[in-house]
Amino acid sequence: MSVRQSAPDELAGLICCPTCDLVYTAPHVAMRQRAICARCHTVLIAPRRKAGKQLIALALTVLILIVAAVLFPFLSIGAGGLHHDASILQAAFVFEGGLSVLAVAVLFFIVVIPALRLMLLIYVLAPIIRDHPPAPLARPAFRLSEALVPWSMAEIFAIGCAVALVKLSDLADVVFGPAAWMFAVLVVLVVATDSLMCRYSIWASLDA
Repeated sequence: MSVRQSAPDELAGLICCPTCDLVYTAPHVAMRQRAICARCHTVLIAPRRKAGKQLIALALTVLILIVAAVLFPFLSIGAGGLHHDASILQAAFVFEGGLSVLAVAVLFFIVVIPALRLMLLIYVLAPIIRDHPPAPLARPAFRLSEALVPWSMAEIFAIGCAVALVKLSDLADVVFGPAAWMFAVLVVLVVATDSLMCRYSIWASLDA
């Protein structure tokens, strides 16, 4: 039995829900309106005016905060007359003696991967917002940026730190350093970036 393969032109007008895989014919959605999956209510299309410029501004802000959060003290711990400031970088290198793989993983998941993802996003969007042709390899770059989303764990790190510090506060005096507040703002901005991004619109611009 032969199976008929769909031609590329037949697939061009289709959109698949990233959550439940339900396939739709892509509707025309006006600015500031949304197309939502009827099955799982995931937002499929949500075009916004000047969203590209806003995304680049958010991404640049997050990149600056990542660098600052790595270099400045994340928290200060005092106990028994002793006082110690620790940055995220120092916290990762604590594991270097016997768990170097864990040290590298911490840096990658909370610093390198989020930063790489945002740099790829800026690379993809910069020509689009100026009405220029897409940058070379823009499609693979955006695909890689999306593939890195599950591995960008800044939010998980923030929650883990909050839980650990609650337990640690009974044993020592813990004071949040400037990097902790930067990291908190960073997490909020990352969530805002993901909420603002209309992936369908970006792919449509890359295919134009």
